[in-house]
Amino acid sequence: MTGWYSERRPSRSARAVLALTLLALLLMAAVPVALLAAVVMMMVGHVVGGLAVFGGSVLAAVLAVAVAGMAGMQHLRKLLFRASSFRVVQLDGTQYADVAEPNDGNYTDALQLDRSEYTEVR
Repeated sequence: MTGWYSERRPSRSARAVLALTLLALLLMAAVPVALLAAVVMMMVGHVVGGLAVFGGSVLAAVLAVAVAGMAGMQHLRKLLFRASSFRVVQLDGTQYADVAEPNDGNYTDALQLDRSEYTEVR
């Protein structure tokens, strides 16, 4: 495999972040199902069990989202630290060599209109 293809594959930490994100999404999608199951359990008479099922699903979803967020932020910091070796310089107006713009604002290819040549649209 050439170097170009090996660079396009996600690293181990990127795959871990993706897996944690998918797990968080699945647990978030399971919360409404757990709510339905909790309501059925409470209707049957198991109030404490229904509350435990719903509370546990919400707690698991919140924890999974928090862990996926922290792992994603750590992965982003690694990427930014690795990319900090690239020198990025912001250019000011004098450093654009290929754009010639008149200083006084009179453009040669612009059509200038008088007030009488256009109307306001309301």
